[in-house]
Amino acid sequence: MEKEKWFAKDVNEVEQQLGTDLKKGLSSDEVVKRQEKYGFNELKAAKKKTLLQRFLDQFKDFSIIVLIIAAIVSGAVGIANGEGVTDTIIIMIVVIVNAIIGVSQEAKAEKSLEALQKLTDHAAKVIRNENITVISAKELVPGDIVVLDTGDYIPADGRLLECASMKVDESALTGESLGVEKTTTIIKEENVPLGDRVNMVYSGSFVTYGRGSFLVTEIGMETEVGKIAGLLKNTSE
Repeated sequence: MEKEKWFAKDVNEVEQQLGTDLKKGLSSDEVVKRQEKYGFNELKAAKKKTLLQRFLDQFKDFSIIVLIIAAIVSGAVGIANGEGVTDTIIIMIVVIVNAIIGVSQEAKAEKSLEALQKLTDHAAKVIRNENITVISAKELVPGDIVVLDTGDYIPADGRLLECASMKVDESALTGESLGVEKTTTIIKEENVPLGDRVNMVYSGSFVTYGRGSFLVTEIGMETEVGKIAGLLKNTSE
């Protein structure tokens, strides 16, 4: 399913499509319904495996199984001919070193995912029941209105509603070292790179200057940082 191009929509159109109220925000009852539908605003991690399980999983690869069979055959032939098992030892060393490298790569990917999860684990100021309330970012749902000030982490992806000289550091997503100056103006082009969607904000970035507010459009694994987390979960494949 193609992702919505929120940056190309008018603020009122986004409001209507997400079924919210820009002045009052969502009601408590509506929040409960949306949490049941969309879940929590968090990055899902695969169940952790033990070190032994990870090590044994490295030997399930077809090419590794072929190498092990080759080592066994080479050993049997070597013993039968009185030539020893030198080749077998060399092959097994290669197989074991490969397994160690594989385990190491999986561990690094897991740490990267944990670091991404920390980026989304912050408090958020939202408008609910006509009042500004501070909640855990985990409790955000699509349709929430989040208020931003200088220094705030952005807890979800969303369309900007208000923007007062606001600049955002999006280096975690785009690699751009300079703060991106934001605006609420519609972007009419349909194929716009992530870094050029200046009327949008994304989870994992933070406000370096100014203030503003935005309407939450995606949470959890549906955010841009969630896509990265999904890739990290599948890194072994």
